[in-house]
Amino acid sequence: MKRFPYQRIVSALAAFIALLLVLWSGLPLLAPLYFLLSLLALLEYAMMLSLRGIRVRRRSLYVATLLTLPASLPVTYPGMAPPFEGLSWREALLVIFALYLLTLEVIRPTAESISRVVYTLFGYFYIPWLFGYAITLRYTPDGVLGFYYLALPALAIIANDSGAYIIGTIFGKRQLAPTISPNKTLEGAFGGLGLAIVIVSLASVGLERWLGFGINLYDGILFSILVASAAQLGDLFESLLKRWAGVKDSGIFLPGHGGALDRIDSALFAVPLTYYFVTLVILR
Repeated sequence: MKRFPYQRIVSALAAFIALLLVLWSGLPLLAPLYFLLSLLALLEYAMMLSLRGIRVRRRSLYVATLLTLPASLPVTYPGMAPPFEGLSWREALLVIFALYLLTLEVIRPTAESISRVVYTLFGYFYIPWLFGYAITLRYTPDGVLGFYYLALPALAIIANDSGAYIIGTIFGKRQLAPTISPNKTLEGAFGGLGLAIVIVSLASVGLERWLGFGINLYDGILFSILVASAAQLGDLFESLLKRWAGVKDSGIFLPGHGGALDRIDSALFAVPLTYYFVTLVILR
């Protein structure tokens, strides 16, 4: 049996504590972190596409990212009334950006126009638009409860990642997706899912008991299963993207830990799912 990775647990706890401080501060720290990670991830995305001979409109993506942060604030945030009934600023920005890209290519069409629109729009949707749900969730339904609602997927992602690594390192034998990510194992996937279920369920029970959080044990278990599964799916999708581009890591944002996109790939799927779970199940 392989050695138990104690350092992984310590680093995971340290990362979670540091992340909690950022989430607790709200926009003063969360906004700069959102901008930094989104812009770096977009740069990595563009560089991976360039390896396949595909170009995207980088400056347009960067400007759209800057606009996405205020557009991601929920309608309950002061001064963020929706532009039209039933349409959020986030949805409006996505439509406007798509029309903007189409207009640019129609005015100056080239042989690359279709691929440039498709991959630029996908890059925007995949990274800053989905990542913007972290801003939305932080203030849903308000700035107090939103902190806890955003802390839960952060806890689930870290628990899933740590559990998958620990169990996979010690017991992993069968590959989960050998053609996409050869190092991931089926045992690790179930280990991450199991640890996330236990940790998030306990956290949900504690929050319900001491704060009247509005999430019972059954909802907590369902949530932990969904968010951990979404985190693993986000990680595998980014691995698929890297495999397609022919790179090992998306970048070198953290030496030895890959790029910015490697750091947020799980959150890109898990945080939006958490937002819809909170609004459709907990706050309904």
